[in-house]
Amino acid sequence: MSVETIAIDRETVLSPMPDLAWHTEVDHARAAEWSEMLDLFDDANIYQTWSYGAVRWGTKNLSHLVLKRNGEVVAIAQLRIVRPAGLKFGLAYLRWGPICQRKGSELEREVLSQMAQALYVEYVVKRGLLLKIIPNAFAGSLRSEMFQSAFSNFSQEELRRKLDPKWRNKLSGAEKNCLRVISGNSADEYRTFCGMYREMRNRKEFETTVDIQEFGRIQEELGETERLRILIVERSGVPLAGMVASAIGDSAIYLLGATSDEGLKAKGSYLLQWTLIQWLKENGVRWYDLGGIDPEGNPGVYQFKKGFSGADVCQLTPLAACRNPLSSAVANAGLAVNRMVRGIRAMNLGRRHRASGSDR
Repeated sequence: MSVETIAIDRETVLSPMPDLAWHTEVDHARAAEWSEMLDLFDDANIYQTWSYGAVRWGTKNLSHLVLKRNGEVVAIAQLRIVRPAGLKFGLAYLRWGPICQRKGSELEREVLSQMAQALYVEYVVKRGLLLKIIPNAFAGSLRSEMFQSAFSNFSQEELRRKLDPKWRNKLSGAEKNCLRVISGNSADEYRTFCGMYREMRNRKEFETTVDIQEFGRIQEELGETERLRILIVERSGVPLAGMVASAIGDSAIYLLGATSDEGLKAKGSYLLQWTLIQWLKENGVRWYDLGGIDPEGNPGVYQFKKGFSGADVCQLTPLAACRNPLSSAVANAGLAVNRMVRGIRAMNLGRRHRASGSDR
């Protein structure tokens, strides 16, 4: 079976600074003061010295950001700013930083996350620059994992840029449609989804082997960390679209989806999928399996999934072993009957669709 998958990466989305204990100072420090602050850190290096920046790039092209917690310096960063005079674009370049590990202390995730946000707000949001960072960390280390986690919003923007332009435009449109996404794993959210799913089946009259009540019972039996994730998009309190996914281990699987005609117009499915991807990143899920694709038989769904710019992969053929010829014969006969029944159901469904179409 051919399926569409996308890589999420094992990262966590940044949270905003929670209180006034955190304070950022930008371009207040002078050379001597910067040198004193640099001496406070175990991860200080030549590239973050004032002298290196001044000689290599010029003092007027430097920017210095200091993060304080309760008045104490906990992280610093020296950046090179490349910006044509009078223009509102350019580059902020941070080499072997930010500096975040105080001498005699372990690297703190919270400090890294707050510093990542401070850098993003100052140079990306306020100044409108492309922020490029080469951290002082090496692949496979705990330090590397902590940096990737703290700076995950950078790769999240990269993932969004990789979306097909038409898909991304529809997502942007959905974000402007006054929609609200509710997500959780409770019985209330699942009941709301089931209501939309039944309405969609009644409207479209499609054949399916999916039993949503069965998934409901499965949800009741699953442990807290294994429970299905349900997302509902609504407008003015009215549910427009919903989806159900499973996220266990490093992978997530798209299981169920439902949408109303109004949800289609509002592009609710695009917002649901993007919201789920953000949640997956927050929770360390690396892969997202979008399920089967059928470019010829179901081109609409195929185009929707293709818009993720993921990889089209095929599962291995089933593996089987049997030493009893009777078991093998009975099992194969049962599979053949099941395929025949499904084919007849699909044919009858097509007849119903043609009949109803001729009555319009």
